[in-house]
Amino acid sequence: MGQNTGIEWTEATWNPLTGCDKISPGCANCYAERMSLRLRLMGQKNYRNGFDLTLHPHAIALPLTWKKPQRIFVNSMSDLFHKDVPIAFIQQIFSTMRQASWHRFQILTKRSDRLAELSPSIDWPNNVWMGVSVESAEYMFRAEHLRTTGAKVRFLSVEPLLGPIPQLTLQDLHWVIVGGESGPGARPMREEWVLEIRDQCVAAGVPFFFKQWGGVNKKKTGRALQGRTWDEIPVEAPG
Repeated sequence: MGQNTGIEWTEATWNPLTGCDKISPGCANCYAERMSLRLRLMGQKNYRNGFDLTLHPHAIALPLTWKKPQRIFVNSMSDLFHKDVPIAFIQQIFSTMRQASWHRFQILTKRSDRLAELSPSIDWPNNVWMGVSVESAEYMFRAEHLRTTGAKVRFLSVEPLLGPIPQLTLQDLHWVIVGGESGPGARPMREEWVLEIRDQCVAAGVPFFFKQWGGVNKKKTGRALQGRTWDEIPVEAPG
């Protein structure tokens, strides 16, 4: 349930739960859904339910066995704050992250309302980076929810970027990732949308990471933005 990954902004993935359901436009062409169904056809035991939400208690302690420090994307194939994930299960995952203090854990959610609701009951370790996915200006409310949490590092994943975000409020945020949609049915992303976000990050001194242009063939479109790559990441938890 843990593995190396080609996701540019992390180094490994850990999936103590898999499966999800769609809640906003950014979910329309979900890569995790496609991959889950493919893995089920391949006979992978953890994907026997396809993309239905499934908990994997046997995978909770897995990062404790990885001795080399690394950045770990938590639940790349699901959403930790899905309404059907029990609070006790979420707390177990946080307990593992707290114990595995030599790693940095990166969590992303679109369910920012539940994140904000549960945050007071979570003991936030310094090595947990909490992020929300924001695909357009309409969903910037997720960043407002994120700001209310006790997470020491808070970040935005603006992927897939589906429209301009001209007023990106970056106060109390520590990282922004931007990327275009990839794979079948990929929706286009305009350069001016990306540059607008990059310039806001530069002005605010917030690390900016450009993941990809995307499209049907993401390797062909690449990662260069005006002739260079942007691979900035937070160094440590602030304060």
